[in-house]
Amino acid sequence: MSNDENSNDIKEAAEAVKETVEEVVETVKETVEDAVESVKETVDDIEESNAASKIMDLKESNPKVFFGAIAALVIVVLMFVMGGGSDIPLPKQRQVNLSIGNTYTLKGVNTTSEDAKVRLVAIPGSVAAYDESDEDGKADTDCKHIAQGTKVKLLQTQEAFGSATFVELEILGSDRCAGRKGWATSNNLS
Repeated sequence: MSNDENSNDIKEAAEAVKETVEEVVETVKETVEDAVESVKETVDDIEESNAASKIMDLKESNPKVFFGAIAALVIVVLMFVMGGGSDIPLPKQRQVNLSIGNTYTLKGVNTTSEDAKVRLVAIPGSVAAYDESDEDGKADTDCKHIAQGTKVKLLQTQEAFGSATFVELEILGSDRCAGRKGWATSNNLS
């Protein structure tokens, strides 16, 4: 074999390799282009489904509706923030003028129940005034739980704890507790 023949064979082999490489490169280019196109389509789909992009599209396509919706939202928020309750005032505790020897009516200040009782204690401001753990079952017989609306006579007053006024009362009426004495807060009188 001569050098010319070897040279021709090498040229043909190089040409074949070159064509094969060009075909592979072309195939890779097509595959990459397909992949890039697929990614672009996916990104476009995600952007289209995104609420923010839809809102921005609305801003560009119909700005009157866009800004009208924002204004409506601001008005609704302002209505909630600025809106008040009703004009009905909250009921306040009416303080009565206390005068020793006058007759008053008992009332429960912390309840709206008609069946509530007012607790009378032996010592003004005693901590045990509302502790009934040792006296279960005695509440109906000891004249310490008096029904609201019972008439009482004010015997004396005493300040306690800086701002509380306790009153000594005598129970009036004709029931079994009439004439009994006890202490309550001045708020329990009306």
